[in-house]
Amino acid sequence: MVNKEHLTDIDALNGNSKRTRREFLRNTSAVGLGLGFAAVAQPTFAQVIQTDFVGIQAREETIVDGDTELYAYVAKPANSLAKLPIVVIASEIFGVHEHIADVARRFAKLGYMAIAPEFFTRAGDPSALGTMAEIVSQIVSKTPDQQVMADIAVALKWAGTQNGDLSRVGITGFCWGGRITWLACANLPQIRAGVAWYGRLIGEKSENFPAHPVDLAAQLKAPVLGLYGGKDTGISLESVEQMQKALAAAPDNKAAAASRFEIYPEAPHAFHADYRASYQAGPAKDGWEKCLQWFKKHGV
Repeated sequence: MVNKEHLTDIDALNGNSKRTRREFLRNTSAVGLGLGFAAVAQPTFAQVIQTDFVGIQAREETIVDGDTELYAYVAKPANSLAKLPIVVIASEIFGVHEHIADVARRFAKLGYMAIAPEFFTRAGDPSALGTMAEIVSQIVSKTPDQQVMADIAVALKWAGTQNGDLSRVGITGFCWGGRITWLACANLPQIRAGVAWYGRLIGEKSENFPAHPVDLAAQLKAPVLGLYGGKDTGISLESVEQMQKALAAAPDNKAAAASRFEIYPEAPHAFHADYRASYQAGPAKDGWEKCLQWFKKHGV
C-alpha cells in the first residue's frame, strides 16, 4: 500500500502517463550505470546529454563507516592536488542511474567532487519493480529521513578523506531528492547551500517522515534555491506559497531569509530530466546556471 505522503511524488513523476516503470525504463534506457542513454534512446529522447570522462575520474564507490555500507557514484577532476568543493546529488525515486551519474560528471567537469549516494540500497533495488507505486511502497516508504541524513553525513565524512573540502559543501536533488535537499539543509551543519529541483514541500507525517520542508523552514542551516515548474501536476504552486510564507515567518534565520524560489511558468515536473519527455531545454539550462551561481555565491 502506498503511503499517502508520497502520492504527490507519484503524481508528479507520472504526469498524465499510465506507463509502468518497466515501460518507463525501456523508453528512456535508464537501465543502469553501464549503459549510456543516448546509445539506445528512442528519437523522442534525442536531447539526452552525455558527459564524457575526459579530464575527470568517475566510478562507483563502496563507502564503509562502522556498520554502514553505502554505495555511491563519485566523479571528480582527474589528478587534482587542490582540495575540491563537494556537491552531494540526491536522486529521484529511481535511485542512481545514468542520468544522475551524468549530472555528477557535469559537476566534476567544473571542478567539484560530486557524490551521488544510493540511499535505497537497504530497502531494495527500484529497477527490479514494475510500477512507481511499488517503488514508493516497497522502497521509498522504507527509507527513513533519519537514515538518509545519516548516509549524507557518512558520504561527507568519506569525502573529507578523499581530498574533499568540508568547508565547501553543497547539495542538490531532483523530485524525491529535492525534498531531501531541503531536509539536509535543515539538519546537516556541514552544508553551505542547497538547490532543490521540484521537491515536495508539504505532506503527511509518519514515523519515517516526521517533518517536511515547510515544517523546517525556521531550522534551515543553509540557504536553498528552489527550482519549480508552474505546470507541475504534483508539486502545486500553493505548496510553494506555503513554503515561502514559512520562510518569511523566520526572519531571524539568515538561511531562511536568504532562500528563494525560481518558478518556470510553463515547465512541468522533471523539466531538468533530459532522458524524459518532460524535459524543457530552456528552463533546464537556466536552472543549471542558477544552480552553479547559487553554489558560487554561497562559497561552494
